[in-house]
Amino acid sequence: MSQFIKLKRGFDINLAGKASNKVENPTQPEKFAIKPFDFMGLKRPKLLVEIGDKVQAGQPLMYDKMFEGVNYVSPVSGEVLDIVRGKKRVLLEIVIKSDNEFKCLQFKKYSVSDINNLDRQTIIEAMSKTGVWPNMIQRPFGIVADPKTEPKSIFISGFDSHPLAPDYGVLLKDHQKELQAGINVLRKLTSGLIHFNVNGSGEMPTVYSALNNIQLNKFTGPHPVGNVGVQIHHIDPISKGDIVWTVNPVGVVQIGTLFLEGIYDASKLVAFVGSEVAEPKYYKTYSGACIDTIARENIRNSHVRFVSGNALTGKRIEPAGFLGFYDHMITVLPEGDKAEFLGWITPTFQKLSFQRAFGLLSFLNSKKEFALSTNARGEPRAFVQTGVFEKVTPMDIFPLYLVKAIMAEDFDDMEALGIYEVIEEDLALCEFVDVSKHDIQDILRQGIELIQTS
Repeated sequence: MSQFIKLKRGFDINLAGKASNKVENPTQPEKFAIKPFDFMGLKRPKLLVEIGDKVQAGQPLMYDKMFEGVNYVSPVSGEVLDIVRGKKRVLLEIVIKSDNEFKCLQFKKYSVSDINNLDRQTIIEAMSKTGVWPNMIQRPFGIVADPKTEPKSIFISGFDSHPLAPDYGVLLKDHQKELQAGINVLRKLTSGLIHFNVNGSGEMPTVYSALNNIQLNKFTGPHPVGNVGVQIHHIDPISKGDIVWTVNPVGVVQIGTLFLEGIYDASKLVAFVGSEVAEPKYYKTYSGACIDTIARENIRNSHVRFVSGNALTGKRIEPAGFLGFYDHMITVLPEGDKAEFLGWITPTFQKLSFQRAFGLLSFLNSKKEFALSTNARGEPRAFVQTGVFEKVTPMDIFPLYLVKAIMAEDFDDMEALGIYEVIEEDLALCEFVDVSKHDIQDILRQGIELIQTS
């Protein structure tokens, strides 16, 4: 039965530079890359290509030795230009020089009726072989799902509440057939429900209007209302031993396209946003695209930081860096490396604060858009007990005590305090509002890895 859930705790970060609905089809970049660190849980990647090899879109570039059937594939056709390694020869990037033809390997096609008759094992083998399986994320831990397990349910968040997040109505426009086909495929992977969650405070995108084989739930409230982990917590909470799979709607479309057309389609719309973007809008490109062309043509100045993803959880990349596998936006922020006179106590309307701190008057105008820089406005110090973490975490957990338990490596307390229910994005607001300036997301991932290996 569908549910309507209203959340009160959280905080909306209203940044300047949201994308208009304009979509541009630019000249595609010369280079694309697949980055192993995009895929949580990928510990032992095994290379299948060498520099100079010719590849097509959908051709395997590597696999995880833990799950040898799951391939990670090339987003475009061309030539392997470089294999970048870091310390201890850790694999960082596989760079592909595109041939601008975007030729795809051809896999087996299925009609809508065929999909309804496929068995679970056939679907898993097809998704693993062709490169779409990494769209399946397993909770707890937020890692690429183990195809040998069966989840109790599958969750899809049909909206994003992060700062400057793209509109899924734009990202998924004209893909209703593929979206429904993808849902039909996912329906075969669980004996439980597929929960499709939408924003209950606005008009639902047209592409969602006629979907079936789902339980449609509505959520309202401030960020992180769009986080799938928050939605799981309120509909089908995770206990020790439970497994839930999640997938982004764009990933569902990619799965549906594979079965309907027999190709690995890495094309996507990417929102180029932020206060330093001259004209925030959407660009048509492919997963792993180099952002150099866009970065040169559409920013106000050069002293900025590029983030693949959103401002809270995204990863910093260079001006000639590559779009992340799961990212549908590039955020451009002013680089905050300059000291300010009187620091945070300067009276101003230009700074945003969750708390009504001295000198921060932003709470007087909640609709104002802010051009926030990357300045942390402080240094790490001992944790200050404020109770503010609980105010921005709409879940029945104690985030501050969870973080302290992780730092103390107290496994029993970590489990009791809810580590199975959260990943980095669920506590990203805690990091934003933390007056003690700790890297909450990094600490949480360390705790998750401790629990996984215990």
